[in-house]
Amino acid sequence: MIPTGEAYWLPVIFIALMGLAFLMYAVLDGYDLGVGILLPNNSESQRDTMIASIGPFWDANETWLVLGVGILLIAFPSAHNVILFHLYLPVTFMLGGLILRGVAFDFRAKAPAHDKRLWDYAFKGGSLLATLSQGYMLGLFVMGFERSAIAYAFAVLSAVCVTAGYSFIGAAWLVMKTEGTLQMRAARWARICLWLTALGLFVVSLVNPLTSANVFEKWFGSSLGIFLLIIPLAVFFAVMTVDRYLARFPHSGDFGCWIPFVGALAVFILSFAALGYSFFPQVVPGKMTIWEAASATESLWFILYGAMIVLPAIILYTFYAYRVFWGKTRELTYY
Repeated sequence: MIPTGEAYWLPVIFIALMGLAFLMYAVLDGYDLGVGILLPNNSESQRDTMIASIGPFWDANETWLVLGVGILLIAFPSAHNVILFHLYLPVTFMLGGLILRGVAFDFRAKAPAHDKRLWDYAFKGGSLLATLSQGYMLGLFVMGFERSAIAYAFAVLSAVCVTAGYSFIGAAWLVMKTEGTLQMRAARWARICLWLTALGLFVVSLVNPLTSANVFEKWFGSSLGIFLLIIPLAVFFAVMTVDRYLARFPHSGDFGCWIPFVGALAVFILSFAALGYSFFPQVVPGKMTIWEAASATESLWFILYGAMIVLPAIILYTFYAYRVFWGKTRELTYY
């Protein structure tokens, strides 16, 4: 039974806030995870520049993950219990990867010179472990935590797709933030990862409706079907625009170096919109709706007052940090 009044719209507000937090995390921490994955083995100077390009931002980007998980825990505690129960092991691997990244980021700059490459590999490995874990968790979530060969195969596919997507947006970030040989190399990485991401999205878009009757009905049995075509068409347009730009790279005067990143941003936003539409109002697919999982109305009001303070503060300092450190990457130094 769907409630009415504030018992209806308060959980809707919080699921929207949680979706926003995870989207912001996927975009902002996504590109710095992607940069970590792409660290080349054959150029220390390029690794230094790549790390410098994310240096002022990467740690703060993870704030959005903390916010999203915090909303899930406080606003939807029943769903949090179910999700963590099923994802305990991959969450552990993800946290291990994120911790390894944090340690490696500082140690690579302060350890003896002969150990620097080791910490670069640790940063790369931590990034890869975190992205694979996040993709695997997303796949299991979409499959409603089924314990079947199909569900686990889909989770593995999702892990690869998410890693490709993060690598794409990371390469797009480097096209925008770097110059010279590294920028050219990043453009090649971006084009390869773009098509891997597009292929992954296409396969997931085929598999998901076939494995979920509810998702199939929403996309193909709804009167909104004709309008929903806007999402895949917009994704196709973004992919083709970025591909054509990268195919003719470099451009005079570094024209449009932001286009790949904006294209990646569009793909991420549209993919999240499609995912949200597919499963709303379920917070645990096939098991629990947002109203069944929500905290008491009084608790949600209290949390909302706090969110009205915390969320603008996070947005403001994120905007300020990117405004201060905008422009091409220069050498990252420590004093």
